Amino acid sequence: MARSTGKPPTLFIIGGAEDRVGKATVLRRFVRLAGGRRSRIVIIPTASSFQDEVVAAYTEVFSRLGATDLSVVNPETRVDADDAEAVALIDRSTGVFMSGGSQLKLSQRLPGTPLGEALHRAHERGAVIGGTSAGASIMSQFMISMGDEGITPRQRHSQLSAGLGLLDGVIIDQHFGQRARYGRLMSMVAASPNLIGIGIDEDTAIEVVDRSVFTVHGAGAVFVLDCRAALSDAPEARRGAPMMVSGAVVHSLPAGATFDLREVRLLDFVEKHPDAAVTLATAKA
Repeated sequence: MARSTGKPPTLFIIGGAEDRVGKATVLRRFVRLAGGRRSRIVIIPTASSFQDEVVAAYTEVFSRLGATDLSVVNPETRVDADDAEAVALIDRSTGVFMSGGSQLKLSQRLPGTPLGEALHRAHERGAVIGGTSAGASIMSQFMISMGDEGITPRQRHSQLSAGLGLLDGVIIDQHFGQRARYGRLMSMVAASPNLIGIGIDEDTAIEVVDRSVFTVHGAGAVFVLDCRAALSDAPEARRGAPMMVSGAVVHSLPAGATFDLREVRLLDFVEKHPDAAVTLATAKA
């Protein structure tokens, strides 16, 4: 088993459809966190219906970004998640990357298995655990496994399933703005107001350190939904009815934002998308 990296537990959670052919800003950050040229990255393509293509694509981009030690772990069944060789690969890794696809496949094969326990050990010793799309949703204790899309939250239109529990107290959704998933995340959080909702846009990631503070990277934004003090008709509304939610707090966080999940507040913001004209005028002044 690999020794502790000396780094705090780190998650790298991507909203899906990250750039793999251009600057690959988000994936470049993941490889850097995993150790760059000294990294040992395990790719888990299990969620995908096109696993060979997924492995080839991420092998190419991670190699281009400097990683040289790449391996694949792909349990086809829950029994496969007890494979000693697969567990050993996770135990020696400095980074693990879970692809997109069906989060139900991941929920069926990872939580509560030896492979899932190895992911927890890797996280504890400082290996970065990354995932995109379905691989993002599985990070939390509970995840949205299915649900209607749209802006309006509706009663009992979505379903929660067990995730890996690498990040407690949150529900993570992905492809957030692009697939209009505001409503389904709001409905889940309003019904369970002790949980904080995190919706991540495509080609956007949160880097979560020590399960408490995250920084936003990438081209889009991250939405944090806080219903702890909100009023809702979740107990009374019939199935499919528009849900009443009043008093929810919404944070919209682009790249450069640092957010405290425990206190549920913005800690810092550094503008990453300055207006070019304003910047030029300031420089000449």
